[in-house]
Amino acid sequence: MATKSGKPAPKKSASKKPASKKPSAKTVEHKTNAEELLGYYREMLLIRRFEEKAGQLYGMGQIAGFCHLYIGQEAVVIGCQAAMEDGDQMITGYRDHGHMLACGMESRGVMAELTGREGGYSRGKGGSMHMFSTDKKFYGGHGIVGAQVPIGAGIGFANKYLNNGAVSLAFFGDGASNQGQVYETFNMAKLWDLPVVFVIENNQYAMGTSVERSSAETELYKRGSSFEIDGIQVDGMNILEVRDAAAKAIKHARSGKGPMILEMKTYRYRGHSMSDPAKYRSRDEVTKTRTERDPIDAVRKQLLDKKWADEDELKAIDKEIKAIVADAAEFAQNSPEPDPSELWTDVLLEA
Repeated sequence: MATKSGKPAPKKSASKKPASKKPSAKTVEHKTNAEELLGYYREMLLIRRFEEKAGQLYGMGQIAGFCHLYIGQEAVVIGCQAAMEDGDQMITGYRDHGHMLACGMESRGVMAELTGREGGYSRGKGGSMHMFSTDKKFYGGHGIVGAQVPIGAGIGFANKYLNNGAVSLAFFGDGASNQGQVYETFNMAKLWDLPVVFVIENNQYAMGTSVERSSAETELYKRGSSFEIDGIQVDGMNILEVRDAAAKAIKHARSGKGPMILEMKTYRYRGHSMSDPAKYRSRDEVTKTRTERDPIDAVRKQLLDKKWADEDELKAIDKEIKAIVADAAEFAQNSPEPDPSELWTDVLLEA
């Protein structure tokens, strides 16, 4: 279209706000108090100590098959759990022990399942990667890369269909973010404005390949832009930042505005699984991250700096957590193996 002068009319700038954004460079105060922060410290420490014990049992041959530890990523799931409400659901991949504990599943049952014992949540048949608890609204760890993402959207579809006000959180990693089924899910989730939050736990190395080598777009919070899905990049080592970003995303989804993507920039200290020597990164890199950015140490320092706890109190919490984990390991090792008849259970639902 031309103006009266014959010159082309200037293009109007789009008024639509960008769908995705990084956190502001400004320092944001994330409000908390002594009781809340001590709770986060305890919950993250439980995951850390539990995973350390799982690693020991794996080395002893008590845990067979695959075992993917969550050490270093604790702030992501505890921060998200803190923002969830009763009735909200969680689903994740195979790095799932921390998510189960965050949902309130008993450490005894989780450890017994890891060791393939009858007292486990799946009666010893699921192992490390396949545990569920409908009571706790935890819909599983899933062994197939990215498989949980469409299932998580399906849970969101059920929430919308039932009009129950619940939001589904689907966790997956930076490696899984390149799966085709993830993009199909993004499309449907936005097309139907499903109440689901996609949480990308970007620990930067997938199964052993860095994001820079495997992804053309390394800022994963932008992955939903072509589907008009808002995204936020979050410091996944800062539990208060995680909590507040998750609260924003969950509120967005619950209000009927559809899905959101949260890219949690985090870091795992161990290899992809217990069988991974992690030679694709240097020991200095791991040590530096653990020294400077550890999520549990950061909370510990804040508690001490604010005088919300002293060294003796924090040592007492650590002692309590170690006792819980030791009890879980003892329970698991003393629990019997499942009876062979279990092979025929949980495979058919009678109408």
